[in-house]
Amino acid sequence: MGLVSCTSGSNEPTPGTDSTATSATDTTMHTDTSHAAMSTASVESLPAIPEGAKVSFKNLKDGQKVSSPLKVEMAATKIAVDSASKGIKQASGHFHLLIDAGDSTATGVVVPKDSTHLHFGNAQKETTVTLTPGKHRLAIQFADGIHRSYGNKLAAAVTVDVKK
Repeated sequence: MGLVSCTSGSNEPTPGTDSTATSATDTTMHTDTSHAAMSTASVESLPAIPEGAKVSFKNLKDGQKVSSPLKVEMAATKIAVDSASKGIKQASGHFHLLIDAGDSTATGVVVPKDSTHLHFGNAQKETTVTLTPGKHRLAIQFADGIHRSYGNKLAAAVTVDVKK
């Protein structure tokens, strides 16, 4: 089985979102590029999702009015938050934050790494992002140790309205 690099995913905006109105900054993002260097080497299948596992925003609700910069707190239940690595650990993964980039990444697809797909491969559970005024769709996507998405089963999304 071959894997694709982080830049192989579609960067087209999802209908109903405005990815051109986003400016994200984050100094706590994982900077290890090992996921971008993955080859066609044989890799284990995507780990099973533990029963009852879910991810959520700890401090944001759908439709909430917010200020920028915005603190984003992420939570995982019944699955461990762990650092990204070349190895795959069962019942664990790490967060990605999608900004105006859809509600989830397809199951098994490596989450792209760009200005709208932020990686938290050092097991971070919070970040601060700068968003332009207006409505933005934020989604948490949980992925395994080599950045493969657990799909919509371990994703959560909210729309926030950034004050002018």
